[in-house]
Amino acid sequence: MRGMSRRALLAGTGAGTAAALLPAAPAAAKPKGAKAPGCASYRAGYHFTVPDAWKNDPQRPVWIDGEYHYYYLYNADYFSGAVGTAWRLATSGDLVSFTDRGVAVPKDTTSNGDVWSGSAVVDTGNTAGFGAGAVVVLVTMSPGGGTDHQEQFLYYSTDGGRTFANHGTDPVLPNPGVADFRDPKVIRDEDRNQWVMALAENNKIGFYRSADLKSWAYTGGFVKDGIGVLECPDLFRLTADDGTAKWVLGASADGRSSGQPNTYAYWTGSFDGTAFTADSTDPQWLDHGWDWYGAVTFEKRDAGGALDPTARYALGWLNNWAYANTTPTIDCDGFNGTDSIVREVGLKRASSGAYYLASRPIAALDSYVSRTVDLGDLTVDGTRVLNYTGISYEVSTEITWDRLTGAGVQLRRSPDGGRHIDAGVYGDYAFLNRRTTVGPDTSGDRQESHSPFDRSAGTVKLRILVDRTSVEMFVDDGRYVHSSEAFPYLIDTGLALFTIDGTAVFRNTVIREFTL
Repeated sequence: MRGMSRRALLAGTGAGTAAALLPAAPAAAKPKGAKAPGCASYRAGYHFTVPDAWKNDPQRPVWIDGEYHYYYLYNADYFSGAVGTAWRLATSGDLVSFTDRGVAVPKDTTSNGDVWSGSAVVDTGNTAGFGAGAVVVLVTMSPGGGTDHQEQFLYYSTDGGRTFANHGTDPVLPNPGVADFRDPKVIRDEDRNQWVMALAENNKIGFYRSADLKSWAYTGGFVKDGIGVLECPDLFRLTADDGTAKWVLGASADGRSSGQPNTYAYWTGSFDGTAFTADSTDPQWLDHGWDWYGAVTFEKRDAGGALDPTARYALGWLNNWAYANTTPTIDCDGFNGTDSIVREVGLKRASSGAYYLASRPIAALDSYVSRTVDLGDLTVDGTRVLNYTGISYEVSTEITWDRLTGAGVQLRRSPDGGRHIDAGVYGDYAFLNRRTTVGPDTSGDRQESHSPFDRSAGTVKLRILVDRTSVEMFVDDGRYVHSSEAFPYLIDTGLALFTIDGTAVFRNTVIREFTL
């Protein structure tokens, strides 16, 4: 939960907005949250979705007993209008297919109320005294039922992270007298034999250290103005493609006021165990779309548990607090909560010498391909409608040209060509535009997202994941990514290629469908 106004959003489902935009559900009365009889499903085909009710922030998955444990904020009472979240658990061996395990950290079991965002760690060294291998959760709660008194509390598990008990009702990190004091992200700093916490404190990410996960001391902070309140911080070390080890500090933030994204900002730099020093004061962004918030990164491990120091996984909530309750899945499927595909993230060095994070869909997705349509090389001048229809799929292509203003793909195209989602490049930017189809944003100012693009190269690679309520576009091997919700009519299944002011060849054009 993200403060008073955002918590208040959960008091109403907003189903009326979605229903007004989409084909009407049957007139027969139904309880809130129940799937409407005869209503076509908008549940994603290959993205993670909450089984029922509501989800928002992902919590960093942890590797336990040969599989990833993915916790997320869950409100079973969403359709009754009650606010407050628990931590629900899903497990996965490959981060594509998940098994629901129910609520792991319940809400309202103590006088401190519900549990917000935080992080889980495996205490292999028994530093906290709950036993070697105990799973310890540090989480924000707001005693008294308000939102402005945020403190950090501890829960622990001795059954492999399936169920948790509270470590008393006193905070392990009390509030020092500020309004924003939340989202603890804890990592193990083996070099200095300590635990480190990054905490969201308005325009600052505070750093704390501890020997036992129970007592924390402030060591310093990283301040950044101009991109709103920093939330859901992240801190990790990664080895780049040139062999250099760098630290990365991240946070969910809203940079719209300065023409920047409203997703996951990050800085590369160094960390000495007490403070982070950024290579540049300006952030980079791990996603340039409208709907990749509360994102987390986490360790990449192989089937035997070995850690890969050159890569991490990343996962984001496919929603935006500006329209969090607007989705057709409420009326049609009885839930509100979809995540992005899990990505593999690597650190690259640009020709300028600067480092950046590049993303690609997790490789395990390849194991779920049920159909491949190889269209080869296609020459396009204007609009070329393809002989393919689909709702959930991936399309990849490399576009090449000599002279051109823009080019791309029309996704989920209506039979008359009037509705579609456009993804591609134009002039000096790559873009994803959902304006001509049904979408969640009724204000009209969050319809097209941009990221930098140099068209002088005469080529661009696009890999685009399309599902019932989302589009994720990976540009040039994931240098930039755009993730956005979109709610096309289920009859809008067409696909077309387009160019503007020129001819292009769409090389190695391939469509893949997935079955989970």
